[in-house]
Amino acid sequence: MKVLVTGAAGFIGFHVCSRLLERGDEVVGVDNLNSYYEVSLKQARLQQLARFSRFRFIKADIAERTAMAELFESERFDRVVHLAAQAGVRYSLENPHAYADSNLVGFLNILEGCRHSAVEHLVYASSSSVYGSNETMPFSVHDNVDHPVSLYAATKKANELMAHAYSHLYQLPVTGLRFFTVYGPWGRPDMSPFLFVRAILEGTPLKVFNHGRHRRDFTYIDDIVEGVVRVLDRPAAPNADWSGLQPDPATARAPYRVYNIGNSEPVELLAYIELIEKALGKTTEKILLPLQPGDVEHTYADVSDLERDVGYRPQMPIAEGIERFVAWYRDFYRA
Repeated sequence: MKVLVTGAAGFIGFHVCSRLLERGDEVVGVDNLNSYYEVSLKQARLQQLARFSRFRFIKADIAERTAMAELFESERFDRVVHLAAQAGVRYSLENPHAYADSNLVGFLNILEGCRHSAVEHLVYASSSSVYGSNETMPFSVHDNVDHPVSLYAATKKANELMAHAYSHLYQLPVTGLRFFTVYGPWGRPDMSPFLFVRAILEGTPLKVFNHGRHRRDFTYIDDIVEGVVRVLDRPAAPNADWSGLQPDPATARAPYRVYNIGNSEPVELLAYIELIEKALGKTTEKILLPLQPGDVEHTYADVSDLERDVGYRPQMPIAEGIERFVAWYRDFYRA
């Protein structure tokens, strides 16, 4: 297949591109290489992808309507994996307009491109953040998610609604994936595993929010990629049993699906930090702080739908996943 991967220089995008290229697909990667975190890491990921002759990189911003329209018109993609977004819950408190530009305007441009070029299947990134104030555990895609607690989460919920509208109007097969705290080699420097490893190695105190009582469904990158590729290969189909009298949020009369993609084994944050310290052979001071605005206290993915439909089963034990991430970090940063 010829596949467009947006956010190709990002953490998940890089790994998805690698997997698709390894199995023989042609991949066009798009990324604007913004400075939300260190651009050198994004460039290093792209250097890894450049080893494949079937990979081409195009620097572009998905929020640029003309550029995206021309891209879809000239390339004629079979399928699209849309991972480009302005990420980060806390940053959305500081720079909300970046989220409107990338996550709303940018996503609309991707939907329009898919519509006009008859893309066979659009798989896009949603987030576990959409669960917001929900307290029913584990989080189910069949539950209502109308109470986001950050603008980032609200934009991801909006993406799901926009995708449904396009699926309904144009019979565009769309599948949204709610990612749960992804970690692993080549990870994002703004996420907690990366921050913890860096701080412990430098011997600086760790800021641990919610007094370390957070429980997170940490999911290793290889498990995430396996799920993404399996979903990409299975275009969304209408749910013949869907009823407007008892509407199921995860399916529709249109070719529309939403799935959780997580490890389904939450770990308390302090326990996670202890595993990192064990892997590093080093400890550091911890500053326990209250819950931060916009944070969800606990995440826990019900992945039964993804398991039933595509055979998804996370494989990586948390301790081994942390060891692999630490080994990559030490090698990449010579730490």
